[in-house]
Amino acid sequence: MKKLRLLASIILILMMFSMVSGVAAQSYSFNLTREVVNVYWNSDGTMALDYVFTFANDPGGHVIDFVDVGMPNGNFDMNTASADANGHSLPVSQSDYQGNGSGFSVVMGSDAIQPGQTGSVHVAVGSITGVLYPSTDSGKTTTYASGEFAPAYFSTAHGSENLAVVFHLPPAVLPAESIYYPATGGWPCDANPQPDLDPQGRVRFTWSCPNADGSSEYIFGMSFPNSYVPAGAIGAAPSALGFDIGGLISGIMSNLSGICCVGFFILLFVGAPILSAINSNKRKLAYLPPKIQIEGHGIKRGLTAVEAGILMEQPLDKVMTMILFGVVKKNAATVVTRDPLKLQLTDPLPDGLQDYEKDFLAAFANNDLAGRRKGLQEMTVKLVNSLSDKMKGFSRKESIAYYQSIMERAWQQIEAAGTPEVKSQMYDESLEWTMLDKNYDERTRRVFTGPIFIPMWWGRYDPGYHPVSTGSGPSVSVPSSGGRSSVGSLPGSAFAASVVTGVQGFSSKILGDVKSFTSGVTNRTNPAPVVKSGGGGFSGGGGHSCACACACAGCACACAGGGR
Repeated sequence: MKKLRLLASIILILMMFSMVSGVAAQSYSFNLTREVVNVYWNSDGTMALDYVFTFANDPGGHVIDFVDVGMPNGNFDMNTASADANGHSLPVSQSDYQGNGSGFSVVMGSDAIQPGQTGSVHVAVGSITGVLYPSTDSGKTTTYASGEFAPAYFSTAHGSENLAVVFHLPPAVLPAESIYYPATGGWPCDANPQPDLDPQGRVRFTWSCPNADGSSEYIFGMSFPNSYVPAGAIGAAPSALGFDIGGLISGIMSNLSGICCVGFFILLFVGAPILSAINSNKRKLAYLPPKIQIEGHGIKRGLTAVEAGILMEQPLDKVMTMILFGVVKKNAATVVTRDPLKLQLTDPLPDGLQDYEKDFLAAFANNDLAGRRKGLQEMTVKLVNSLSDKMKGFSRKESIAYYQSIMERAWQQIEAAGTPEVKSQMYDESLEWTMLDKNYDERTRRVFTGPIFIPMWWGRYDPGYHPVSTGSGPSVSVPSSGGRSSVGSLPGSAFAASVVTGVQGFSSKILGDVKSFTSGVTNRTNPAPVVKSGGGGFSGGGGHSCACACACAGCACACAGGGR
């Protein structure tokens, strides 16, 4: 009886899971009317893809605001990925991808396909490696390379699609040397392609079908002499692993139901909560709004170090410490006590303060800790929104690379400085920029090992240090309890430790839990999408994974996973 109850419980849970999955799938209602994919097998052994999807969203369907595009494997160069619609460049994001396997998401933004509308999306990827294997054809295993490819499919699509898959073999491959494999996976049209030459003179195989199924996985394959690509671009044949692949697959398939059942419960009760917690924490720290992710062209110059830190989505406790250093250096505030952090504001405030610095000081004018945190959150929201306006039309990726180069040059100049005086002066001038380094704490401790000349404003930041005049030389700082030191005798390690622990103190004493503080900002600048009845967003694949039947040992199957 106990076994029967357990079996009944398992069946009930599986039925409930199926019902939930069915309801979620019904929230998406669209037809993939046309899909054209050009697959370029290049002379360097890489693959390039060029997709055009045309979606017809049903009148009652959810807006298509994301399109997840599965990749053959994880070896694609994200820097070569791009998308556009209606003549507008669209951002592509791996972090937004919610399909199975490897891939990225196209963020449709203002070009989202509304219910009842039809729209096309163009997606291109310039470089994917690890897509070629030795052919398993008799007599050609050592002389031919092969590859297979399955175009992106969407299990939530309904109706038929006009699907065209075009293979472009490497340049110089001769028609007589090229081999194609009939389409598999239930391909409803002629399984043999139409061979010809493309405008560049490359051998071209075209499979075309006006009544293909947009929710089905079809697999296409080809081979060519391996002399046309570098030997290193061809992966090892499956048999090189030293065991019977066919027998392994057969064994797995024969026990598939048991494996799936065990795997389902592991995923349901162990994996799902862990993944949910990880994604939730990651989501709370992503405070940049989606519109700042939409790539334009060119570098946005003229940002401050703090604004660059926001653009890089640096932890907010670090950003707050950067602002604190800024207002102290500008003589707008003096740290009265470090624990708890209490500031004495300069009255009147000096000229030249940034708006976010004024808001920062206004927040510290509030003696109530909760009110101060609220004020700092308001300041951060305004700062993020201001940066979003400044970034309109500019490339976030190029701008981040530009400001990272500024940060790196600043560190290189400091590290190359010949004397403690020059090193200290350069660090003083570029302190906030050096903090953009994700390893700035370790780097600061490593760079400042000898004597250090403390900047004139340091006493306003650390009340435990007081400047000592040396007559004609620069001022240094020494511990208030340690007597007078000669110029340059203060250990750099003490200075470095004081800089590094500033962020930690700001985090624990002012912001409290950084995740909770950041989440309060994220809820306003990058709120989670509203999920309507039956589900939200849009994605392809509906939970299918990339499972290829690699007849020619060239598994380069691309599939669009789903579930969002």
